[in-house]
Amino acid sequence: MDFELHPQLAADTHLIGDWPLCRLLLMNDAQYPWVILVPRRSGIREIYELDPGDQQMLFNESIRLGHDMMRLYSGHKLNVAALGNMVPQLHVHHIVRFDGDPAWPAPVWGRVPAQAYAPDALHARMQQLRQQLEPQLPRG
Repeated sequence: MDFELHPQLAADTHLIGDWPLCRLLLMNDAQYPWVILVPRRSGIREIYELDPGDQQMLFNESIRLGHDMMRLYSGHKLNVAALGNMVPQLHVHHIVRFDGDPAWPAPVWGRVPAQAYAPDALHARMQQLRQQLEPQLPRG
């Protein structure tokens, strides 16, 4: 497999791990619990370009991630989006939103500048996510 993560996604995120289809990435914005799923398939820009089995797997992994994030962070709403306007590689954002968060109720894009995680906060967030998602991460 010749999968390569788009350089912008690599620069903006931290690696959580891999599920059967997708790479899980934490967006480096401490204002929101924000995880991105990236199918590990080369040259894919749109969901319809995945084969039917991968489409179903992406759907299942997205539902699983959303459910686990809402349970972990008790958000008001879960925003799920596959925009790709800036990064053409297919990726699906999962953002837990809270009434009164810095962009509420508008979309998070372009509302307020991202705030990178401080090292201790990054470690804590990664530990939370890996612990929550670990039973579903494949064992090596």
